[in-house]
Amino acid sequence: MLRILRNGVFGLAVLLGLFSATPPASAAYPERPVHWLIGFAAGGPVDIVARIMAQWLSDRLGQQVIVENRTGSGGNIAAAAAINSAPDGYTLLFVAPNNAISTSLYKKLPFDFLRDTVPVASIMQLTNMLVVSNAFPPKTVQEFIDYCKANPGKISFASSGNGTSVHMSAELFKVMTKCDMVHVPYRGSAIAFPDIISNKVQLIFDNLPSAMEQVKGGNVRALGVTSPQRWPSVPDVPAIAETVPGFESVGFYGISAPKGTPPEVIEILNKAVGEALKDPKLVARLTEVGGIPKPMTSAEFGKLVADETEKWRKVVEFAGVSVD
Repeated sequence: MLRILRNGVFGLAVLLGLFSATPPASAAYPERPVHWLIGFAAGGPVDIVARIMAQWLSDRLGQQVIVENRTGSGGNIAAAAAINSAPDGYTLLFVAPNNAISTSLYKKLPFDFLRDTVPVASIMQLTNMLVVSNAFPPKTVQEFIDYCKANPGKISFASSGNGTSVHMSAELFKVMTKCDMVHVPYRGSAIAFPDIISNKVQLIFDNLPSAMEQVKGGNVRALGVTSPQRWPSVPDVPAIAETVPGFESVGFYGISAPKGTPPEVIEILNKAVGEALKDPKLVARLTEVGGIPKPMTSAEFGKLVADETEKWRKVVEFAGVSVD
């Protein structure tokens, strides 16, 4: 009887040991490649930052984080694809101001971004930069405003798509300066630059990472940044607000997932991104492209997206623009 009892206790101990040694399914995440959808073309600012972060996360998580470019509709095609995917952590969305702007700019979206996604992590804060063709006469923001008013309707500005911060920064500038310019949307700023360089389109209020690359290459000329003060990585470039008081358009980059994604998976991803933003080498790379790392909890990032959605709603109404 004692032997049976001992064997039973031993068997129970082994069984319990097996259960305790077996982690829950989410603890093994990720067990296969993760797909990270971005709404803009390869070579643009979102793509540049996504690939920097994806490489770090791939090394950290032990599975490849694959960046997929799903261009079009101001990033809404990528957002819809992510929202309609399985909420298992294997499809993520690169989140930027376009997602906050689209909520009020687009009148017929097939989703509600705040309702249908869950925040995962914040990556960085960044500004936009007003850059112009080298063939464009104005050399300062004030000269640009004066030239624009003297040539109404004859100046065109590029954007990375309807509803992006690149588009809305220009719309806000138009309203605040009474400049009459024509909008020419592209499927990403990288695609727009050849036309800006050739002066087919005169300017763009692009995200700083790709704008800086073009300025450093001597392809275009910087007139100002859209942050309320001069941006740390480009201190010699004036803030547009120095000429147009109150002008401001500061953006953010982060990650969201489809609603219903397990909290444990979100925690794993948030922790990994937080660790990435403490890595001096990765921080240096983000700084090189003009970003300021901004680690946050998922809840803090969710509040930021909600606040930005409300902020841009007011700008959309103020500018009087919409997309069907």
